[in-house]
Amino acid sequence: MTISSMVPVKDNVRMDPSHPRADGPGGLRAFSAADKLAHPTAYEQTCQRNGGGAYLRRKGLCSSLISEWRKQRDAGVVDRKKLGEKTGKLLAEQAEIARLTRELERANKTLATTQTVLGIIGKTHEPLE
Repeated sequence: MTISSMVPVKDNVRMDPSHPRADGPGGLRAFSAADKLAHPTAYEQTCQRNGGGAYLRRKGLCSSLISEWRKQRDAGVVDRKKLGEKTGKLLAEQAEIARLTRELERANKTLATTQTVLGIIGKTHEPLE
C-alpha cells in the first residue's frame, strides 16, 4: 500500500446521535432512592433474558453502580434516603445482614424446589407400590 492510495479520514466527525455520549460527557447525576431500587431489579430481570449489557448501555449506567445499589438495597439502606442524600459505605453489620438475607433466600428457593421434586417423585412412586 502506498501513501498516495490512502484515503484521508476526518477526525472531527460528530458521533452518531443515537450514541449515549454523542453530545459529550454529561455532568454528575443524582439518583433518587426509587431509582436505586428500580434499576437493580430491572437489570436483574433483563439479565434473565440475556440483555443486561444492553440495559446498562441504554440507561448509561455501570455494572459497579448496580452492584453497589444491590448491596444497599439488600441491607435496607436505600429506601430511607432522599434524593441527594449520601448513602456511604455499609457498616459491617449491615453488609453481614444483607449477605445472610441473600443466603436465606437462596436456601428457601432450594428448599421449595426440593419439596416440589420430592412431591412429584412420591406421586410417581405410589402406583408402583
